[in-house]
Amino acid sequence: MAGELQPQGAGHDPAQLRISDADRHQVAELLREAAGEGRLDMDELDERLTATYAARTYADLVPITSDLPSHPHPRPVAKPVAGTPEVVPGPDRESHFAILSGLSRKGVWVVPKQLTVLAMLGGAELDLRRAKFAAPEVTITINAIMGGAEVIVGPATRVYMEGTGIMGGYSGPSGLVEEEADESSPVVRIKGFAIWGGVSVERKHL
Repeated sequence: MAGELQPQGAGHDPAQLRISDADRHQVAELLREAAGEGRLDMDELDERLTATYAARTYADLVPITSDLPSHPHPRPVAKPVAGTPEVVPGPDRESHFAILSGLSRKGVWVVPKQLTVLAMLGGAELDLRRAKFAAPEVTITINAIMGGAEVIVGPATRVYMEGTGIMGGYSGPSGLVEEEADESSPVVRIKGFAIWGGVSVERKHL
């Protein structure tokens, strides 16, 4: 019927299809790798990154990378470390409460990208040694009010403590020593506050 809208991209050059943010990020990473190999100087990198994030279609990206190899020299693949937590699909956010009660997560479970725990006059135990992760970097926010929480991690997990103690404390220095971690190991950031309570992180083997 005359006047009907045609589906986007129907009968058109595929190069004119709209690109996604993921496409832009992929090209930006290619440009950064090329600069790291000396193929681009910093001015060229800045100019091409600006053009990349302004691009709207696949055709716009073609001149940005036409003089670069599509796959830079492959990087060596890191050998998996025994006991390194696995990254799997999982929830973005979860919230748990331990009010005049206890909370325990241990064994095989999935740590979401953002986990929030409130321990009020109660306690929480989060054992991450056999856990799987929903993202390479997860944030655990633990607020302890006249309560406490203990987090146990394995030897291949990188941990950063960013909590605040108010008449209470967060124990576990920022950047706990990783005995067996490498660049493939997940990162756990622990935030929140402890008021008349405490949050501790301990590293143990399986």
